[in-house]
Amino acid sequence: MSNNPRTPLEAVDDPQAVSDAFTSGAFKTAVYGLGKMGLPLASVFADVTGAVIGADIDGTVVETVNNGQSHVTGEPGLDPLVAKTVNNGSLNATTDLGAAAETAQIHVVIVPTLITDDGTPDLSIVDSVTETIGHGLSDGDLVIIESTVPPRTCTERVLPTIANASGLDESAFGIAFCPERTKSGRAIKDIRRSWPKIVGGVSEEAGVAAETLYQSITENEVIRVSDATTAESVKVFEGVHRDVNIALANELATYTEALGINVREAIAAANTQDECDILRPGPGVGGHCIPYYPYFLFQQFDAESPLLRTARSVNDDMPAHVVGLLADRLADREIAISDANILLLGLTYRPGVAEIRASPSISISETLTTLGSDVSIVDPLLETYDAFSGTPIEMDELYDRSYDGIVIATPHEEFAAIDWNRFDSAVVVDTHGTADTVVSKHAYEPLAGVAVSAETLRERSSIREVVDAP
Repeated sequence: MSNNPRTPLEAVDDPQAVSDAFTSGAFKTAVYGLGKMGLPLASVFADVTGAVIGADIDGTVVETVNNGQSHVTGEPGLDPLVAKTVNNGSLNATTDLGAAAETAQIHVVIVPTLITDDGTPDLSIVDSVTETIGHGLSDGDLVIIESTVPPRTCTERVLPTIANASGLDESAFGIAFCPERTKSGRAIKDIRRSWPKIVGGVSEEAGVAAETLYQSITENEVIRVSDATTAESVKVFEGVHRDVNIALANELATYTEALGINVREAIAAANTQDECDILRPGPGVGGHCIPYYPYFLFQQFDAESPLLRTARSVNDDMPAHVVGLLADRLADREIAISDANILLLGLTYRPGVAEIRASPSISISETLTTLGSDVSIVDPLLETYDAFSGTPIEMDELYDRSYDGIVIATPHEEFAAIDWNRFDSAVVVDTHGTADTVVSKHAYEPLAGVAVSAETLRERSSIREVVDAP
């Protein structure tokens, strides 16, 4: 083979030559979707290759990127990387996805996949983007899907869509899947080194080509699995694993009252045995990933999946459990939930990340207001609160009123500064067991890294009652 490969698929014959062409910018890469994971990915590709087109239908996003700025917040290293790659010409953005497809030889799709109201995976954005790519595709191009999709999507959906749009034979181009394995707040690190990259091709040629390319952008291992369906399954299995194990932890946490123990303390002690790895209980499961991935299996394939369905139900029910627990504690004091003033602390789905998709706090706030509670909501990371029920307040307004109950739904670091002595008459429902690091932090030391029990907390602080449960 020539040292100047014409297409990415020629990696089968000479991977080093294709790698050289990729890293030198001889092959132009288009990244479709410049969202919270797409922009970091495009920036890393641009830093390595010097020739990336970022394609997104949002004109504001495109304009921001072309100005050398990042619209994605809370990602260490992203702002300077975007500025660097845009300023040196390695990255430019466009709203013209068709033009990007005609220009590039490597096409990386990282757009949202959602769930409809009836639980069906919604791949309409993937369909639209891949059809657009097909219209601009050339013989020998490689298309890589990073969006999380149900297994067999690349084979049964992406491949025929692109073939129909391009008019090319299915063997004339490559389709591969590389699951996005990144977390908000650490995207650059995760893309470059945190975990092995997983790749699988619809064809062997596509798999080898994808393996060759990702070896150039990661310092970690690249694992090429048997095919694209296996790679798709890896990502879904990762999310389902966490959903099921979180459900186990959440169900165990509901035994707090029956057993009369701090379940988190028992979990922490149990996990000192190598074969035990119980996750942390909480008020539910939020985010863009875990609550949705089970549907990519049990809504798409003919399998009963009783465990996956039960786990989803357990996690979906946790916000109601939190409200019920609060209502019971208030009733013990002869305070009706319908007459209660409630403070809901933390609205994002996890600490330190300004994202609210599927956040348990959405359901908690809605349930409380439906029951008649007067709910004040606060989150130091958010600027808008349209998804939540209640009255938004700022941190410096916390002490302007008294509360019958307080729910710590998301334990942001900022809450450690709260003067909990000002709320010494409130019932506090601590959904993440962070009482040792958040509630009355100034008043006592945590116990050897194990969540302080409600009894110990009452002894060490002026709070009358803290309920340590999800």
